Amino acid sequence: MNICVYGAASPSIAPVFIEQGEALGREMVKRSHALVFGGGALGLMGAVARGVREGGGTIIGVVPRFFEHDAAETLFTACDEYIQTDTMRERKHIMEDRADAFVITPGGIGTFEEFLEILTLRQLCRHEKPIAIFNVDGYYDTLLAFLREAIDKGFLKATCLTLFCVTDDVQILLDYLEQTPQAGGSVQDYKEG
Repeated sequence: MNICVYGAASPSIAPVFIEQGEALGREMVKRSHALVFGGGALGLMGAVARGVREGGGTIIGVVPRFFEHDAAETLFTACDEYIQTDTMRERKHIMEDRADAFVITPGGIGTFEEFLEILTLRQLCRHEKPIAIFNVDGYYDTLLAFLREAIDKGFLKATCLTLFCVTDDVQILLDYLEQTPQAGGSVQDYKEG
Protein backbone atom coordinates (compact mmCIF):
# COMPACT_ATOMS: atom_id res chain seq x y z
CA MET A 1 0.00 0.00 0.00
CA ASN A 2 1.18 3.55 -0.74
CA ILE A 3 0.63 5.67 2.36
CA CYS A 4 0.61 9.44 1.95
CA VAL A 5 1.98 11.08 5.09
CA TYR A 6 1.34 14.76 5.72
CA GLY A 7 3.34 16.55 8.40
CA ALA A 8 5.60 19.32 9.59
CA ALA A 9 8.70 20.49 7.78
CA SER A 10 9.85 22.48 10.82
CA PRO A 11 13.28 21.61 12.23
CA SER A 12 12.50 23.16 15.63
CA ILE A 13 9.93 20.70 17.01
CA ALA A 14 10.35 18.55 20.13
CA PRO A 15 12.29 15.27 19.83
CA VAL A 16 9.20 13.17 20.72
CA PHE A 17 7.64 14.10 17.37
CA ILE A 18 10.79 13.16 15.43
CA GLU A 19 11.14 9.85 17.30
CA GLN A 20 7.52 8.90 16.64
CA GLY A 21 7.80 9.91 12.97
CA GLU A 22 10.83 7.69 12.49
CA ALA A 23 9.02 4.84 14.28
CA LEU A 24 6.05 5.24 11.93
CA GLY A 25 8.37 5.03 8.91
CA ARG A 26 10.13 1.92 10.20
CA GLU A 27 6.83 0.17 10.93
CA MET A 28 5.49 1.07 7.48
CA VAL A 29 8.42 -0.81 5.92
CA LYS A 30 7.93 -3.83 8.21
CA ARG A 31 4.39 -4.03 6.84
CA SER A 32 5.55 -3.56 3.21
CA HIS A 33 4.09 -0.08 2.73
CA ALA A 34 5.63 2.67 0.61
CA LEU A 35 5.75 6.36 1.52
CA VAL A 36 4.25 9.15 -0.56
CA PHE A 37 5.10 12.55 0.91
CA GLY A 38 5.96 16.17 0.25
CA GLY A 39 9.68 15.56 -0.10
CA GLY A 40 10.97 17.51 2.91
CA ALA A 41 14.07 16.44 4.84
CA LEU A 42 13.23 18.13 8.13
CA GLY A 43 10.50 17.87 10.76
CA LEU A 44 8.01 15.02 10.61
CA MET A 45 8.35 14.70 6.85
CA GLY A 46 12.05 14.00 7.14
CA ALA A 47 11.59 11.77 10.19
CA VAL A 48 9.11 9.45 8.48
CA ALA A 49 11.25 9.35 5.33
CA ARG A 50 14.37 8.48 7.36
CA GLY A 51 12.47 5.67 9.07
CA VAL A 52 11.34 4.29 5.71
CA ARG A 53 14.83 4.65 4.22
CA GLU A 54 16.41 2.96 7.26
CA GLY A 55 14.18 -0.05 6.66
CA GLY A 56 14.89 -0.14 2.93
CA GLY A 57 11.37 0.91 1.92
CA THR A 58 10.18 2.82 -1.12
CA ILE A 59 9.85 6.61 -1.00
CA ILE A 60 7.99 8.83 -3.47
CA GLY A 61 8.67 12.53 -2.94
CA VAL A 62 6.49 15.19 -4.57
CA VAL A 63 7.91 18.72 -4.52
CA PRO A 64 6.99 21.98 -6.25
CA ARG A 65 9.88 23.35 -8.31
CA PHE A 66 9.75 26.71 -6.54
CA PHE A 67 10.77 25.02 -3.26
CA GLU A 68 14.25 24.52 -4.69
CA HIS A 69 14.47 27.94 -6.31
CA ASP A 70 13.16 29.84 -3.29
CA ALA A 71 14.90 27.59 -0.73
CA ALA A 72 11.46 27.11 0.85
CA GLU A 73 12.37 23.71 2.32
CA THR A 74 15.33 21.41 2.70
CA LEU A 75 14.58 18.45 0.46
CA PHE A 76 14.98 14.75 1.18
CA THR A 77 17.34 13.62 -1.57
CA ALA A 78 17.12 9.83 -1.05
CA CYS A 79 13.72 9.32 -2.71
CA ASP A 80 13.26 6.35 -5.02
CA GLU A 81 11.01 8.50 -7.18
CA TYR A 82 11.15 12.27 -7.15
CA ILE A 83 8.31 14.16 -8.82
CA GLN A 84 8.52 17.90 -9.43
CA THR A 85 5.37 19.94 -9.89
CA ASP A 86 4.64 23.49 -10.98
CA THR A 87 2.15 24.26 -8.20
CA MET A 88 1.11 23.23 -4.72
CA ARG A 89 -2.26 22.13 -6.10
CA GLU A 90 -0.58 19.82 -8.58
CA ARG A 91 1.59 18.45 -5.75
CA LYS A 92 -1.44 17.63 -3.60
CA HIS A 93 -3.27 16.09 -6.56
CA ILE A 94 -0.37 13.75 -7.37
CA MET A 95 0.04 12.77 -3.72
CA GLU A 96 -3.67 12.02 -3.46
CA ASP A 97 -3.69 9.98 -6.67
CA ARG A 98 -0.62 7.94 -5.71
CA ALA A 99 -1.93 7.17 -2.20
CA ASP A 100 -4.04 4.27 -0.99
CA ALA A 101 -4.36 5.79 2.49
CA PHE A 102 -3.51 9.01 4.36
CA VAL A 103 -1.77 9.72 7.66
CA ILE A 104 -1.80 13.17 9.22
CA THR A 105 1.12 13.67 11.59
CA PRO A 106 1.63 16.84 13.65
CA GLY A 107 2.24 19.85 11.46
CA GLY A 108 1.48 23.47 10.74
CA ILE A 109 -0.88 25.31 8.45
CA GLY A 110 0.04 23.28 5.36
CA THR A 111 -0.69 20.03 7.18
CA PHE A 112 -3.99 21.39 8.52
CA GLU A 113 -4.97 22.37 4.98
CA GLU A 114 -4.00 18.97 3.57
CA PHE A 115 -5.99 17.15 6.26
CA LEU A 116 -9.09 19.30 5.83
CA GLU A 117 -8.96 18.95 2.04
CA ILE A 118 -8.60 15.16 2.08
CA LEU A 119 -11.34 14.94 4.74
CA THR A 120 -13.62 17.21 2.69
CA LEU A 121 -13.09 15.01 -0.38
CA ARG A 122 -13.94 11.94 1.71
CA GLN A 123 -17.02 13.68 3.13
CA LEU A 124 -18.12 14.46 -0.43
CA CYS A 125 -17.54 10.80 -1.41
CA ARG A 126 -14.80 11.68 -3.90
CA HIS A 127 -12.63 8.91 -2.42
CA GLU A 128 -12.97 6.07 0.07
CA LYS A 129 -9.33 5.85 1.15
CA PRO A 130 -8.75 5.50 4.90
CA ILE A 131 -7.52 8.54 6.85
CA ALA A 132 -5.72 8.40 10.20
CA ILE A 133 -4.51 11.16 12.49
CA PHE A 134 -1.28 10.29 14.30
CA ASN A 135 -2.01 12.24 17.48
CA VAL A 136 1.49 12.29 18.99
CA ASP A 137 1.57 13.93 22.43
CA GLY A 138 -2.11 14.94 22.05
CA TYR A 139 -1.15 17.41 19.33
CA TYR A 140 -4.55 17.30 17.60
CA ASP A 141 -6.73 17.32 20.73
CA THR A 142 -7.65 21.00 20.24
CA LEU A 143 -8.54 20.49 16.57
CA LEU A 144 -10.73 17.53 17.51
CA ALA A 145 -12.45 19.63 20.18
CA PHE A 146 -13.09 22.30 17.53
CA LEU A 147 -14.66 19.69 15.20
CA ARG A 148 -16.91 18.55 18.06
CA GLU A 149 -17.90 22.18 18.67
CA ALA A 150 -18.79 22.48 14.98
CA ILE A 151 -21.05 19.44 15.44
CA ASP A 152 -22.64 20.89 18.59
CA LYS A 153 -23.42 24.13 16.74
CA GLY A 154 -24.87 22.42 13.67
CA PHE A 155 -22.07 23.13 11.19
CA LEU A 156 -20.93 19.52 10.81
CA LYS A 157 -22.62 16.13 11.01
CA ALA A 158 -21.34 13.82 13.75
CA THR A 159 -20.92 11.09 11.12
CA CYS A 160 -18.03 13.10 9.68
CA LEU A 161 -15.94 12.02 12.67
CA THR A 162 -16.37 8.39 11.58
CA LEU A 163 -14.38 9.10 8.41
CA PHE A 164 -11.00 8.95 10.16
CA CYS A 165 -9.18 7.30 13.05
CA VAL A 166 -7.29 9.16 15.79
CA THR A 167 -4.52 7.40 17.72
CA ASP A 168 -1.06 7.92 19.15
CA ASP A 169 -0.17 4.25 18.60
CA VAL A 170 1.66 3.30 15.38
CA GLN A 171 0.35 -0.29 15.45
CA ILE A 172 -3.29 0.77 15.86
CA LEU A 173 -2.86 3.41 13.15
CA LEU A 174 -1.49 0.96 10.58
CA ASP A 175 -3.98 -1.74 11.56
CA TYR A 176 -6.76 0.78 10.87
CA LEU A 177 -5.36 1.67 7.44
CA GLU A 178 -4.92 -1.98 6.51
CA GLN A 179 -8.25 -3.25 7.82
CA THR A 180 -10.64 -0.42 7.08
CA PRO A 181 -13.06 -1.48 4.35
CA GLN A 182 -14.47 1.07 1.98
CA ALA A 183 -17.13 2.90 3.98
CA GLY A 184 -19.65 3.61 1.25
CA GLY A 185 -22.50 5.94 2.01
CA SER A 186 -23.62 9.12 0.33
CA VAL A 187 -22.80 12.79 0.65
CA GLN A 188 -26.01 13.24 2.64
CA ASP A 189 -24.71 10.81 5.26
CA TYR A 190 -21.75 13.08 6.06
CA LYS A 191 -22.58 16.62 5.04
CA GLU A 192 -25.08 19.21 6.21
CA GLY A 193 -26.95 21.14 3.53
